[in-house]
Amino acid sequence: MIAHLRKKYNQDFTQEKYDAMMDWISEQYGYRPTFNVAESPLFIDEALGQKVLRACDDILQVVTAPDFVERSLGAIPPGENVPNQTEHPMFVQFDFGLCRGEDGRLEPQLIEGQGFPSLYFFQYLLDKAYRKHFEIPEDFKSRFGGLRDDEYMELLRSCIHGDYAPENVILLEVDPIKQNTRIDFLIACKELGIAEVCISDVDIEDGALYYDLNGKRTRIHRIFNRVIFDELKARPDLKRRFNMIEQVDVEWAGHPNWFFLISKYTLPFLQGPYVPETHFLHQLETYPEDLTNYVLKPLYSFAGAGVDLYPTAEKLAAIERPEHYILQRKVKYADIIETPDVPARAELRMMFIWPPGEDKPKLLNNLVRLSKGEMVGVKHNKGKTWVGGSLGYFA
Repeated sequence: MIAHLRKKYNQDFTQEKYDAMMDWISEQYGYRPTFNVAESPLFIDEALGQKVLRACDDILQVVTAPDFVERSLGAIPPGENVPNQTEHPMFVQFDFGLCRGEDGRLEPQLIEGQGFPSLYFFQYLLDKAYRKHFEIPEDFKSRFGGLRDDEYMELLRSCIHGDYAPENVILLEVDPIKQNTRIDFLIACKELGIAEVCISDVDIEDGALYYDLNGKRTRIHRIFNRVIFDELKARPDLKRRFNMIEQVDVEWAGHPNWFFLISKYTLPFLQGPYVPETHFLHQLETYPEDLTNYVLKPLYSFAGAGVDLYPTAEKLAAIERPEHYILQRKVKYADIIETPDVPARAELRMMFIWPPGEDKPKLLNNLVRLSKGEMVGVKHNKGKTWVGGSLGYFA
């Protein structure tokens, strides 16, 4: 997108530099990422950056409105409503496909929103890695708000710890050791001084939660939640006493309900130049005539599961629970990143945090996924290079 930077980066790139970067990443926390880290970051010029910021502001106007929660309560599936919901989400993400507008210029198109934490800690490390091993212009930034490294980490620490000692705060996940995003967990736990805990290792007694910390039964006062209900339901083998939905004396750093409240369920509420037309399937009296220009998405799935890029009227009519689906106009990701073989496309995630006491979320970081497949995701990019998790540097 910035021709001279792309040309220089590609000319200077070597496989040896990339391998050294990956080795360095692996050495920092004693763990090598199990997902693919892209060979290149994304350089974002000021014009596109301003469009992305405007798009985020437009969406935030909706999801921070006083009536948003009431309008979105139907997003929470039966049996998955967690007590003690917070007034605001702590973590908010917006994913944009980078596309060509009618004028031929790049613009963001919203793909999805999430009221759930993303890789805030790994992206911090990835910035260091790219800068250490490749030439990244000093005036291009991946983080926002002018925070130094220590200030960035302190903001995350204060939001996640709350008023509690680190030993009374845990990162909660389903079998965290096997999660593809574990590198982020390890960085978080090391930097925050907290433990990663499988939900099956949490005990409940008289409305209080406990875990084992070095052989000592320890009270849990606050949870940095990384549990997704879909994954939890898929693991009946994990015998557990705590199921998230009990009334317990605990605080949440990222309340689980916000995973549903800001999600694909939000998309039909949004309008604007950077939001593709989206409908709840069950509310459509007639289907669009140009169904080939739409994608069918299940409300309650993640990582692209269940997405149908080629819906037909027959397929839609056969769906047993249409209230669990949305129909969204397709966006065409632009081929924007020159690579050694074919150009790559990009999806940009803007990562916000909403500190307690603040009147709105703060834009903090970003995440980029590069793709050469039909969809952004591992299974659509197998065997390809210059794809995977990356980072955007903004002019």
